Amino acid sequence: MRRWLRHAAVAFIALISLIPAASAENAKAHRSARLHRMVIQVDQNDPTVMNLALNNATNVIEYYRAKDEDIDVDVVAYGPGLHMFRADTSPVQERIKNLKNYAFPSRIQFSACNVTKAGMEKKEGHPIDVLSEVVMVPSGVVRLMELQEKGWSYIRP
Repeated sequence: MRRWLRHAAVAFIALISLIPAASAENAKAHRSARLHRMVIQVDQNDPTVMNLALNNATNVIEYYRAKDEDIDVDVVAYGPGLHMFRADTSPVQERIKNLKNYAFPSRIQFSACNVTKAGMEKKEGHPIDVLSEVVMVPSGVVRLMELQEKGWSYIRP
């Protein structure tokens, strides 16, 4: 009987020690279940459209930050919209830098189409630099498609 009581006590202590870990895991799972993901397309060399895309990203980040929920944002530029990310022609480069810093701990990515960049370089006859905050992706259109296939919400300002 004493042996059984000792085993029961050890089992009870082990069970109680798991409760905080389980609660932490449940809280983490609940928070990650509230992860929102938005992809914004920019395909025009128009400062108004570029600023609207950045306004959309900022507003969504602020909205979910106030709700203590996570948001991933990807701004994808291709075609004439690549000027948004070009170091020599971007009318919004300061806003991009500021938003990249402001977004943390939310995640924001600025994705530039390599197909467009290569075409511009060929046409202009020289290499094109993109902003340091920008990630090159093989194809902007493919990036948009693949993120939507993964359930990302699509926005076109």
